[in-house]
Amino acid sequence: MQRRQFLKTTLTLGSGLVIGFHLPVRSALGQPPQAAPAPSPPNAFVRIAADNSVTVISKHTEMGQGIYTGLATMIADELDADWTQMRVEAAPANIALYKHFMLGIQGTGGSMSVPNAWMQYRTVGATARAMLVSAAAKAWKVPAAEITVSKGVLSHKSGKSAKFGEFAEAAAKLQVPADVKLKTPAQFTLIGTAVPKIDSVAKVTGKAGYAIDVRRPGMKVAMVKHSPRFGGKLVSFDDKATRAVAGVVDVVQIPTGIAVIADNTFAAMRGREVLTAQWDFSAAENRGSAEIMHDFKALTAKPGIPVEVEGDSSAAIAGNASRVLEATYEFPFLAHACMEPMDSTLELQGNKAYLRSGTQMQSIEQQRVAEVLGLPLENVMVETQYAGGGFGRRGSFVPEIDAEIANIVKATGGRYPVRLQYSREDDMKAGYYRPMFVHKMRGALDQKGEVVAWENRLVGQSFIENTAFGFLIQKGFDPLAIEGAYELPYHVPNVSVDYHMVKSGVPTQAWRSVSHTHTTFSKETFMDELMHMAGKDPVEGRLAAMKDARGKAVIKAVVEHYGWGKTLASGKAAGFAYNESFGGRVAQIAEVSMDAGGRLKVDKVVCAVDCGLAVNPHIIEAQVESAIMFGLSAALYGEINIIKGEVQTSNFHNYPIIRMYQKPEIEVVIIQSAESPTGIGEPATPVIGPAVANAYFKLSGKRIRKLPFETLS
Repeated sequence: MQRRQFLKTTLTLGSGLVIGFHLPVRSALGQPPQAAPAPSPPNAFVRIAADNSVTVISKHTEMGQGIYTGLATMIADELDADWTQMRVEAAPANIALYKHFMLGIQGTGGSMSVPNAWMQYRTVGATARAMLVSAAAKAWKVPAAEITVSKGVLSHKSGKSAKFGEFAEAAAKLQVPADVKLKTPAQFTLIGTAVPKIDSVAKVTGKAGYAIDVRRPGMKVAMVKHSPRFGGKLVSFDDKATRAVAGVVDVVQIPTGIAVIADNTFAAMRGREVLTAQWDFSAAENRGSAEIMHDFKALTAKPGIPVEVEGDSSAAIAGNASRVLEATYEFPFLAHACMEPMDSTLELQGNKAYLRSGTQMQSIEQQRVAEVLGLPLENVMVETQYAGGGFGRRGSFVPEIDAEIANIVKATGGRYPVRLQYSREDDMKAGYYRPMFVHKMRGALDQKGEVVAWENRLVGQSFIENTAFGFLIQKGFDPLAIEGAYELPYHVPNVSVDYHMVKSGVPTQAWRSVSHTHTTFSKETFMDELMHMAGKDPVEGRLAAMKDARGKAVIKAVVEHYGWGKTLASGKAAGFAYNESFGGRVAQIAEVSMDAGGRLKVDKVVCAVDCGLAVNPHIIEAQVESAIMFGLSAALYGEINIIKGEVQTSNFHNYPIIRMYQKPEIEVVIIQSAESPTGIGEPATPVIGPAVANAYFKLSGKRIRKLPFETLS
């Protein structure tokens, strides 16, 4: 998209300058642009007020990943603002105005926020700067080229100077320039530096508003009693004891269960505890995790739908292969386990509804609430709050919590605002997990020890089937569910990848790093095993087969920083893994040992990343550390256990996460790059598991093919 295609209008708001845009609208991911409706009001991306503040309107949700800081940095740098001037507000829901160029909706996910906003938000800043300069030039009667801007001050060699606020209103009346010149990387003053997070003070002092913090006059709290098995249907319920609980104000049936509405969370929770219900499980998912895994594994005996075929892997294995390796990998359901459980507040005011949540998918949630309440889309206002973690959980393509709260408000007639609150146990047991998967793999080496054949048969669910993104399922398979399993980063002449896209009653959705969570583990541990079989160093062998120059540079960087090949102390070992995802490249080396109790201990992780130009190195480091801890928790402990259709996992006592005292030493190497930024919130997550597994093999001689590392935890 050319900058001039979407830069169209400005307006005066109060006494400030607001830059607005008309954007080409995509009706769905990957489809061509359609004519954009005239926005009303214009979708402002930056607001410069008379008090000299610069407010950035973020179309992406802040979930702790630092996007508010990233967007503000892009605008501030091109605007030549002072960092202390910058503010950020969440954009309202409006798909026509705040559309994600890559997703086709207004939303946040897939590590695409910075890549999506890179040119757009920089252009916003550069345009605002040009208009302020023009306004100053007109007032001072000097050529615009003679005016300089630095840290929020416009200056002229005559000695005249002014802050942005003094010319904001005048600038708003000028014609928008058709095109503006953006800075080169050499001219950046804030981009590429570790500016402080713009929201840290608000978060530390408790001023930042999360969905769980929302309070409205007369607000009630609702909690829902769900079927203990996915797909169970409510037959009847007895709410006599519930209505006798102090603070309970109502009990209503909704499509997904029974909602208990009370003056406070405790009363709602207590009322739900004494509510009795009978369920029909005849159409429910009545299998347990073990039975589902057994059924999945049985399917690996026959070919699935072809996904990638290069050469003839069967002929290569039967012909000149000297050694053949086979392995089957098992991956469980995983919960997102956000620190803030799912919650949302909905309020009716006349013929308008106000939804306040930490959603990742404003467009989808706005539409769902409108459908349930029977309102026009434009009458549903979404006020996005800070989210206490997301990892995909708040990016549901089937926004069940918003359907629930809309049905609750509908059933109560909208007499009062309602906050629907999930407990930790609700969130853990209510589903929408990373799908369970099985990989059956076969590989072969020739006489020279080169990998000549690679086969991978995958069995698992789709998380976009029967959603707004179901159109991506083509030729019978969901490409998002298995990305990373095809298009290997290594040169192998004969490749076969096929997939059984199966169904299960367990609801699933994207989890941090999506399908790379399982495809990277199988791919990198299997490749490591092939390198060992060939008698090759696992790093040198990969480098020799690597297709991508940027990938090679990342591998070399991590090897050099760690000192691969150095002699380690007795009882220690190091493992390596690599992956490409979300446009970025990540290589990791994990150093492990065993503690006195025989438990695996990850002592150190060195991670090299190439995510294009680093907008904020400090945030990149934080995201990489977060991703490593998230992925390590899953690899060591993560598993949703289901028995006879009922989820047994309920809280952190049986779904552990890495504690601070268990945190390994982590060193992050950021590759200097002039490429446009790529995502960084997810790419490091899937690499830590195979790096640790490969290190464990060196330590014990045992290969890990089933997650979590049950025998070690």
